[in-house]
Amino acid sequence: MALVGIEAVACEVEVDVSGRGLTHTTIVGLPDPAVKESVDRVRSSMINSGFGFPKTKTLVNLAPADLRKEGPAFDLPIALGLLLGDGGITSDVTEDYLVAGELALDGRVRTVKGALSMAMLARHRGLRGVIVPRANGDEAAVVTDIEVIPVESLTQAVGFISAQLDLEPATVDLDKVFQDASRYDVDFGEVRGQEPVKRALTVAGAGGHNILLIGPPGAGKTMLARRLPTVLPPLSLPESLETTRIYSAAGQMPAGTSLLATRPVRMPHHSASAPALVGGGTIPTAGEVSLAHHGILFLDEFPEFPRKALETLRQPLEDGVVTIARAHSSVQFPAWFMLVAAMNPCPCGYFTDPRRPCKCSPRQIEQYLSRISGPLIDRIDIHIEVPAVPYRQLRDDRSGTDSATMRTQVLAAREQQKHRFDGDSTMLNARMRPRQLRRSCKLDSSGEALLRQAMTELGLSARAHDKILRVARTIADIADSDSIRPEHVSEAIQYRRLDRQL
Repeated sequence: MALVGIEAVACEVEVDVSGRGLTHTTIVGLPDPAVKESVDRVRSSMINSGFGFPKTKTLVNLAPADLRKEGPAFDLPIALGLLLGDGGITSDVTEDYLVAGELALDGRVRTVKGALSMAMLARHRGLRGVIVPRANGDEAAVVTDIEVIPVESLTQAVGFISAQLDLEPATVDLDKVFQDASRYDVDFGEVRGQEPVKRALTVAGAGGHNILLIGPPGAGKTMLARRLPTVLPPLSLPESLETTRIYSAAGQMPAGTSLLATRPVRMPHHSASAPALVGGGTIPTAGEVSLAHHGILFLDEFPEFPRKALETLRQPLEDGVVTIARAHSSVQFPAWFMLVAAMNPCPCGYFTDPRRPCKCSPRQIEQYLSRISGPLIDRIDIHIEVPAVPYRQLRDDRSGTDSATMRTQVLAAREQQKHRFDGDSTMLNARMRPRQLRRSCKLDSSGEALLRQAMTELGLSARAHDKILRVARTIADIADSDSIRPEHVSEAIQYRRLDRQL
């Protein structure tokens, strides 16, 4: 199996053991250095496991020959092919299973990337199952209707395919996985004050809107952003499988995890480069925006990110995909995520704090805010100020709005959207296309007047106009209103008022 993005492509390992010639093994079929080095690993693994290594000229071909192969996942199938080609073992099931695994020098089988994609490929091709490392067994076992045979060593793999060892297929209880993952250690009730910000985050979560938090240091921006997943709906099985495939292909599956059952939250440092955010490499791999698929990408210290890196977010924010082009091919990675950005209002951070004076000049503030381009700000639906929390609210024993209350509103609004978009639970207000926007976001005369005045006074773009309508539609859904009323439009406009400053 070779990976192209997150998709698995079946590869046929052909082994020709010649009856004459000096001992030499050659691998062809566009292998990368890690695949070429597998000869020495395979030789030591076979000998240390008690098997013989061919003592004649041997050729290993990885087909299709025009697809570049990378990584050590070919070790196990190459070893099995050498044993079959040299007559050391016989098997009737080599055409029934996909095989992948890295070999240690003592014969142990180590974990590989993309086991979930490989299992889905096996089911798609109607194969009997897959043979994978023990550490990948639970990950591959989430795919039903195939056998997932986990092996710990080359000896076990040989015993299974030669019908000398009966191995039990791996199984996973998906209900238990989702039940265990539905618990969170944090709650919005722990955040003192900031009720208007919680309201904005509820709207953002209900419609899948991107949000920008602006406030002084210590106001709670990071604390609020970390708790946003607690109000979002749980991942559905298709969403979970798609997200898990990305992590599996990137080699970032947490140890002992069979399935990512909670929405991912990615928080890259502001020194991250453009390839780190959107993906890249000679053989393209997923970046942070794809690892945040169906989850949240939190960018703290937003203006401190390199300008070039931030501009690469434009395509995924609009289209939900990242396209990485290379001379020989292009690869697409899914990237539907909620962008949650946080920033200070000025370099010192205290421009909007009434308790501490700002030391920045107007020129410094202007330069600081100009690090974020207008087109990028346009793609963020909600801009909300996060003020410093007064002492009285910090010491108040009463809890504010908690995650359960906010989640109830979010789930109700998403049910409205599911009904509106013909049962498609992945379609949200933030992703409405122009035709859907015209059909679902009609305004009365008062709402039209409010929107016209905002467009004139704030100088909003056509994209900002559409963002206001999408946010207003979500606010109406939270209020269980079929129509968008003037108060819904007014609240949506308030979330765009920072356009005048940025």
